[in-house]
Amino acid sequence: MKNHIINSSRIQEYARQLQAEERASGTVEKYLRDVGAFAAFAEGQPVDKALVAAWKEQLVSQGYAPRTVNSMLAAVHGFLAFLGFTGCKVKYLKIQRRVFRETGRELDKGDYEKLVAMAESRGRHRLALLMETICTTGIRVSEVQYITVEAARRGEAEIRLKGKIRNIILPKKLCRKLLNYAGKQKTASGEIFLTKSGKGLSRRQIWAEMKSLCRHAGVDAAKVFPHNLRHLFARVFYKSCRDIVRLADVLGHSSIETTRIYLVTTVAEYTRQMERLGLVC
Repeated sequence: MKNHIINSSRIQEYARQLQAEERASGTVEKYLRDVGAFAAFAEGQPVDKALVAAWKEQLVSQGYAPRTVNSMLAAVHGFLAFLGFTGCKVKYLKIQRRVFRETGRELDKGDYEKLVAMAESRGRHRLALLMETICTTGIRVSEVQYITVEAARRGEAEIRLKGKIRNIILPKKLCRKLLNYAGKQKTASGEIFLTKSGKGLSRRQIWAEMKSLCRHAGVDAAKVFPHNLRHLFARVFYKSCRDIVRLADVLGHSSIETTRIYLVTTVAEYTRQMERLGLVC
């Protein structure tokens, strides 16, 4: 165990490995953040199973959601496996499959429309169009880079992520708006959503810009984050076609179980469904 010490050079080695595996930038950032949190907890102590278990218990005691705890453990397990630290893996928290969605964190179509309208009224046209693009296509924030002038002209974007390639259809109305915006920004080719310095928008920047609209739009900030636009797309798309396999393909999910999570109903929706059965005499 004397060599089972975490230091900055080992974390940097892991970062290079993740990048070599072509992991998404958001994934790399998340993994390194979790590994950093564990390294801070370890404080130079030799890593063993007991230390990882103690960290897990601390996360639980600090009120982290079970899914968050398991996600952080997965990141650390991957890091320790990369280092060859055997015998350090601990059990994940057992989580019952979700039956209902948290109403307080659900972004509905009305909330979305308020956010887009508020962004437009405040002259934040890039943000308004970005939200429309994510919500209309169901892409991940890390996939915004594939919304290019060329894609808007074709009406189709080719997404390359996590070693997989999929094509996303861009509605004609969205294409017109994208090309119009690109023209005003004098963007002749390549990515459409860029900063003033010509760089792609980061996940953190998109998140912060969306949050800044909440108070003005009268939408609960707890509901407003980029991935919720993807969830809204999934629910609307499924209501339209009732084809979960097709939806999984559009979202880029390798497992339908992942897609199913997006479609969990709220308690209110479930109650309305039960009422419509009319089985109470």
